[in-house]
Amino acid sequence: MKQKLLLVFFLICWFAIAKAQTDTVNSYVKKSYMVPMRDGVKLFTVVLLPVNFPHDVPILIQRTPYGADVPLKDDSTINVDLLPAYYRNMAKEGYIFVRQEMRGKFKSEGTFEMTRPLYHIKDPKRTDESTDAYDAVGWLVKNLPHNNGKAGIFGISYLGYTALDAISDPNPALKASSPQASPCDMFLGDDFHHNGAFRLSYGFEYSYMVENAKEANSDFPFPQFDLYNWYLKLGPLKNVNEKYYKNRLAAWNDFVEHPDYDAFWKKESMLNQISYPSIPVMHVGGYYDQEDLNGPQIMYTHLEKKDTFNRNFIVLGPWFHGEWAWPNGDSLGRINFESNTSAYFQNLQKKWFDHWLKGKDESKFPEATCFQTGTNQWKTYNTWPPKEAESKKLYAHENGTCSFDKAFESTGFVSYVSDPAKPVPYRELPIEATYGPDSHWRTWQVQDQRFVTTRPDVISFIADSLDQNLTVTGDVKAHLIVSTTGTDADFIVKLIDVYPNFDASSLSMSGYEFPVTMEVFRGRFRKSFENPIPFVPNKPEEIVLDLHQINHTFLKGHKMMIQIQSTWFPLIDRNPQKFVPNIFLANPSQFIKATETVYCNKNLATYIELPVMKE
Repeated sequence: MKQKLLLVFFLICWFAIAKAQTDTVNSYVKKSYMVPMRDGVKLFTVVLLPVNFPHDVPILIQRTPYGADVPLKDDSTINVDLLPAYYRNMAKEGYIFVRQEMRGKFKSEGTFEMTRPLYHIKDPKRTDESTDAYDAVGWLVKNLPHNNGKAGIFGISYLGYTALDAISDPNPALKASSPQASPCDMFLGDDFHHNGAFRLSYGFEYSYMVENAKEANSDFPFPQFDLYNWYLKLGPLKNVNEKYYKNRLAAWNDFVEHPDYDAFWKKESMLNQISYPSIPVMHVGGYYDQEDLNGPQIMYTHLEKKDTFNRNFIVLGPWFHGEWAWPNGDSLGRINFESNTSAYFQNLQKKWFDHWLKGKDESKFPEATCFQTGTNQWKTYNTWPPKEAESKKLYAHENGTCSFDKAFESTGFVSYVSDPAKPVPYRELPIEATYGPDSHWRTWQVQDQRFVTTRPDVISFIADSLDQNLTVTGDVKAHLIVSTTGTDADFIVKLIDVYPNFDASSLSMSGYEFPVTMEVFRGRFRKSFENPIPFVPNKPEEIVLDLHQINHTFLKGHKMMIQIQSTWFPLIDRNPQKFVPNIFLANPSQFIKATETVYCNKNLATYIELPVMKE
């Protein structure tokens, strides 16, 4: 009897091992195709198929302008452990992975148009990234072997943008989309502008990268490593075409021709093209995303208004642009998060796609999964932002302090001189090419802000040390009352976590000024992004500035700081500070010094509105 029980036990174990082995993919084989679109244009498409896998599996698609090919010959195989960490755990349990080049890029036919609008919405005969995604899904489901008839689309940055495009009119086989770090509106808050302020270094270098050559990603041939002085010597923006681009880059020409929030920008905006989540959508973003911080937050909020079927989800983490795809996300710059946040997300991503594409049971997904910096914990919420937060106002005071108490004085203010000829650098020098060797582009948003503390054109308001933890979760807004002696001005506002002067747990972090969130606003747009107007010199005006969604605990013993300045170079182009119809056409003589005044009194109060969680 004992021998029979041992035999049964052995057989059970053997079958379990055998089943586990058949449910694990060891390698993938590469195929490539030219996939036809409805207008006859063919798009180059690379497919990785699981080898000798006994089950039909879903298709996961990425659509990219950056080149889809992988360094393998067709029909050769790759071990699953050599695939990127971003989707390796999904690959081991069986998916078909597809990368497709957008029309007009690399080996795909057709003409490339950066952030192509969804033309088919108004003209069904036209094509765009939504119709191309629809046609690609249809062809793949019909022609790829061993697929289960279900497809998902995902990707980061531009690939996230195409994943968002795909939900406009999704192919019936497309069952889930995860736009990650996707831009939403290129004038209001993503890649090329923030609140109407032009992002000079990124806009200049990215336009060249994607439009200089069809079959390459091009690096602009800068003659030096540190670009702060190079951009300063470039002079007014009008010199870009005159000296370098010669009107041949469509994206740069668009910047010049559309300096305000006109029909051109609105037709590209996802806010005007996609109104509800037609399929399950998981938005993913980073609090310190140096390229598309706004997009995931804004688009989630926009779609949530019409999410009647509970298909709209958001994940926010302590990441730079796309860091969640990296093998490790335990830190950013000198800020330690004490766990591998990237691996956490990659496991969550697998569960999410397994649920929608494989039908695996999963308890109800949280509406929002958001890492909390400071305490370094993952938190889940039934609504985002959480309704439990209580709004509190952190007031700036004339004496350089800030507190939750409104000023008693009736005339308090602080002034500084802003000089476009001597702009405040947005990060410590050297400022390398955005994607150049040794670039610190990815980590600048957590850089210690003490490097600008002694500048006379940067003002700071610091609070007393906290006697208990204070958690801020949700939308942060700055309310500025300001005036200028000029007729235009930019304002940059930072909310900073100041570490204790002596931190025994980490001496190198003593006094660190961690910018929890910061943003710029171009003053000419304070009333309307469509119709800019000049300031009346010395007249106080209100500017309301969105400082994004955060989830941060200011720990006991830390201090809160508000910091304000008017230049952030060369991230943001120099405002002439003299109102001109089009800053892209401004002349050198129109750049002037101006005195900027921030009002801090009981009648004219500058403050930051904070959603504080109840303890």
